[in-house]
Amino acid sequence: MWWKKDNNRPSDQEQTLLSHLTELRDRLLRSIGCILLVFLALSFFANDIYTLIAGPLLTQLPEGGMMIATEVASTFLVPFKLTFFVSIFIAMPYLLYQAWAFVAPGLYENERSFAVPLLLLSIMLFYLGTCFAFFVIFPIMFKFFALSAPEGVSFIPDIGQYLKFVLGLFFAFGICFEVPVLTILLVKSGITTVRAMTEKRPYVIVGAFTVGMLLTPPDVLSQTLLALPMWGLFELGLLLCRYLMPAAENLEEQESS
Repeated sequence: MWWKKDNNRPSDQEQTLLSHLTELRDRLLRSIGCILLVFLALSFFANDIYTLIAGPLLTQLPEGGMMIATEVASTFLVPFKLTFFVSIFIAMPYLLYQAWAFVAPGLYENERSFAVPLLLLSIMLFYLGTCFAFFVIFPIMFKFFALSAPEGVSFIPDIGQYLKFVLGLFFAFGICFEVPVLTILLVKSGITTVRAMTEKRPYVIVGAFTVGMLLTPPDVLSQTLLALPMWGLFELGLLLCRYLMPAAENLEEQESS
C-alpha cells in the first residue's frame, strides 16, 4: 500500500554514496585517460627521453664510455617505463585538479580559499625540487661517483638501476621541497605555532643538513646544496604563515605578552 515503506527503494544516504562513487569512478577514468594520452604521445620519443634524463650521467663517463643493459628486454622496457613516469609527471596538474574537484564541494568557502593557493604552491614546489635535483645535484653527484671508482674498476652503470636511482631521487627532492607546505599545515592545524617554529630554527637547520647528508654523496658541497634550499624553504613557510594567517599570529603575540 502507498503508506508502507518500500524496502527496495534506496535511501537518500545510499543515493548520495552511489553518486559519490560514480563521480570518483569518472574522475579516476579521466585521470587514467589523460596519463595514457600523454604516454601515447611521448612513447615515440621514449629513447630520446631516456637519453635526456641520462645526460647528467653520460657526461661524466670517461671518453668512449657508455651504459649497459644487463637484462634481455631492458633496452625496450626501461625507456618506456621512464616515459610512463614522465607522463604522470606532466599530467600531475590535471590529476590534482580532478582530486580537488572531487573534494572541493565538501569544503567550506574559507577552506577552499585557503586550499587552492596551497595546492598550487605544492605543485610548483614539487616541480622545482625535481628540476633542482636534475640540474644541480645530478651533475655533482655523478661526477663524484665517477671519480671515486677504485683502481681497476670500470664505471659502467646499468640502465635499469640508473632509472630506479633517479626516480627515487626525483621523488625525494620533490618531497623535500614541500617544506613550506608542511610548515603551513602544521601551523594551520594548531599542532604548532609560528613562534614555536621560529624558536626551533637551530634544530631545523641541523635536520636539513642531516637530510642533505643522507640524500647526497658524502661531500660537503652536495650536502650544502640541498640543506641550504631546505632551510630557505622553511623560512619561506614561516613568512607565508605570517601572511596567510595574520590573525593567528597576532593572537599568539597577545597571549605571550
